[in-house]
Amino acid sequence: MIKAVYKKYILNFKNPSGTSRGVLRTKETWFILLEKNGKTGIGETGLFRGLSIDDVPNYEEKLIWVCKNINLRLDFLLKECIEFPSIQFGLEQAFLSLESTDKFNLFPSDFTKGNSAIAINGLVWMGDKQFMKSQIQEKLETGFSCIKMKIGAIDFNTEIMLLKSIRKEFSSNEIELRVDANGAFKPENALDKLKILSELDIHSIEQPIKQGQLQEMAFLCENTPLPIALDEELIGVFSSEEKKKVLATVKPQFIILKPSLVGGFSGSKEWIDLAESKNIKWWITSALESNIGLNAIAQFTHSLKNELPQGLGTGGLFTNNFESPLEVKNGTLHYNTSRKWNFNL
Repeated sequence: MIKAVYKKYILNFKNPSGTSRGVLRTKETWFILLEKNGKTGIGETGLFRGLSIDDVPNYEEKLIWVCKNINLRLDFLLKECIEFPSIQFGLEQAFLSLESTDKFNLFPSDFTKGNSAIAINGLVWMGDKQFMKSQIQEKLETGFSCIKMKIGAIDFNTEIMLLKSIRKEFSSNEIELRVDANGAFKPENALDKLKILSELDIHSIEQPIKQGQLQEMAFLCENTPLPIALDEELIGVFSSEEKKKVLATVKPQFIILKPSLVGGFSGSKEWIDLAESKNIKWWITSALESNIGLNAIAQFTHSLKNELPQGLGTGGLFTNNFESPLEVKNGTLHYNTSRKWNFNL
């Protein structure tokens, strides 16, 4: 018999981090802990307040139900948690962790042996011009060749000036630039802004307008001068039919998968299979999980053999993250086998 408990944990940001939804100082997360015959398993249910579709009043009730019914089959539990994608993700991790000889090694590979790394983008958070400029400099100095800049919170012209300053020094062959608008543009002026951005050799823009405007997004994807990636648009789309409809209607150039927000490994894999059938490219992104969730996402991502730089965090944003073998070197995420885990709740 498996025993299950859940625990809440508050991650504290080292520096307040700005998005178009406001400034983040803390990040709430939850863990499912399993125990069977002296073995333990861990899964992080990476709830993201204000963004997750499962940011609902009965979230904790669902975790209680999951723990009470943990001895039912995993596929049944996942189906029962269809509207709680972060709990699905936590369950998948926890069961893989319980079955593994090393509870942190969910997808054994060259990555977990320390012989292979994952190319990632360096993330530049929103803030005033000087703060953003110093972050850009730091990313370049630490060897990132792909930089993702969040835009839409400060004046658009200032953001363009910052991007221009990078392009003055580095061509698109040297530095790949991605931007993430988090839905900040208005449909009526989004195309004009995309044209201005396209002059700077931008790789892609994530979610230029707010999710849920499928026809407007379809118009943008058809007429855009630079590739558009759907991100928030995938959140809360549960059935295969709905997923097919989104991709067939919008015809995006890319989709971005956050396992915590789209139903874990199985939810992500379904989106990937549907996208590939339509020649839509994709990459995977973490969503401010602790190192437990980040480790799971990184191992899953490596198993998929996608050559694009991935949007994986570095684990370095929080003062009270768990010590782990994950480390960043020259714009890639490594699993340093000489470093040990320290997971205490």
